[in-house]
Amino acid sequence: MGGRVARATAAWSVVLGLVAGVSVLLPATPAAAHNSLTGSDPKNGARVATAPKRVELRFLASPAPAATKITITGPDNVPAAGGAPTFAGNRVSVPFTPGAAGLYIVAYRVGSADGHPVSGEIRFTLTTGTAAAPPSATATPATAAPSTPAASPATSAVSPTPAADEVDSDGGTGWLWAAGVAVALVALGGGLLLRRRSARG
Repeated sequence: MGGRVARATAAWSVVLGLVAGVSVLLPATPAAAHNSLTGSDPKNGARVATAPKRVELRFLASPAPAATKITITGPDNVPAAGGAPTFAGNRVSVPFTPGAAGLYIVAYRVGSADGHPVSGEIRFTLTTGTAAAPPSATATPATAAPSTPAASPATSAVSPTPAADEVDSDGGTGWLWAAGVAVALVALGGGLLLRRRSARG
């Protein structure tokens, strides 16, 4: 009887060994083939006063560049990615262009070994924004030259009324003629009277 027990135990040992060997040879399950994010810099939910030059994402497996897409947006949905991502093993870095202080969202989409993409996002807050660009100098509008008043056209028509000095000179000449005529008439009248007296006497 002891021999039967020993033979049964040996048979079970062989079966268990075969099962273990088959399990090792079987491919990994689909869940284990999925990629996933393992860390980031800045960390998810971090508050930073000094803006990083790059945002780095770390994954469980090396992401394929062709199947990877990463975007960074800041306050008011302003893009903050300063260039294309770079890959180093399971790390992906994206240049960061800081803007105003506020919440920044890093969205990612990477491929997995089983062909299914994995997407997600991390968020961090920049407490100190960049200084606003100085306003561009605006050219001072040229002062318009004062308009020269149009010269009034010269009047070529001669006034019908003679000048004052012309009127006076004509009037003086008329009085002289009248005085001369009066003197001549007086002389003529005196001569006639003398002739009549001489004729009577």
